[in-house]
Amino acid sequence: MTAGGGTRDGRCSGLSNPIKKKGESAVSEENRREEDMEQAQELEREAGDGTTEGSGQVQGEPDGDVKDAEDGRSQEEARKGQEPEEAKDSPKKGFFGKKKEKKDPRDTQIEELTDRLKRNMAEFDNFRKRTEKEKSAMFEIGAKDIIERILPVIDNFERGLNSMPEDAKGTSFAEGMEMIYKQLLKNLEEAGVKPIEAVGGQFDPNFHNAVMHVEDEEQGENVVVQEFQKGYLYRDSVVRHSMVQVAN
Repeated sequence: MTAGGGTRDGRCSGLSNPIKKKGESAVSEENRREEDMEQAQELEREAGDGTTEGSGQVQGEPDGDVKDAEDGRSQEEARKGQEPEEAKDSPKKGFFGKKKEKKDPRDTQIEELTDRLKRNMAEFDNFRKRTEKEKSAMFEIGAKDIIERILPVIDNFERGLNSMPEDAKGTSFAEGMEMIYKQLLKNLEEAGVKPIEAVGGQFDPNFHNAVMHVEDEEQGENVVVQEFQKGYLYRDSVVRHSMVQVAN
């Protein structure tokens, strides 16, 4: 029994040692965990203190480097924000450096209307001048036609007065004929009609129509010696050429 008991005690002591070791290891393991937890909490507190200090520094007055960096970023953002507006406002330059400004449609329309008005005014002025010229030419043509119709009447008056006998020149009839002839010439002169001077002057084909030639040593070359039919001018244009005899 003693031996058995001793054996039993020995077994119990043999069994108790591992249990004791296990308990001690469990306690040590728990202590290590607590220590690890305490270290972790300590690290968290330290980290929290650092964050608090950092946040306090951010919320408070920033240091020089941070302030310079923020100023640089703000200036860069401001430049980036202004670049599109400046690029939009700045006029584009062409290939040769000329500015290409976009015109206002109203200005373009004003220029077109102004150019059209100037053209119409110029056309109207040309039309007015052309019409006045045509009217003047038509009036001159009509006046020449009337004068050409009156000139034979004047010729007949001259022939009648020149062929009147000497005993009839002092009569009232002859005086009346001469007065009518002078009145007709006066009215034609006031209208711009005047006779062409021919006898004694040089022959001019622009005013004279030579129908005869005569050899006369006393007269010069191409001198008009006789006038068969008187010529007339209307406003410096020839209505009828003078029919003359020219000495060679």
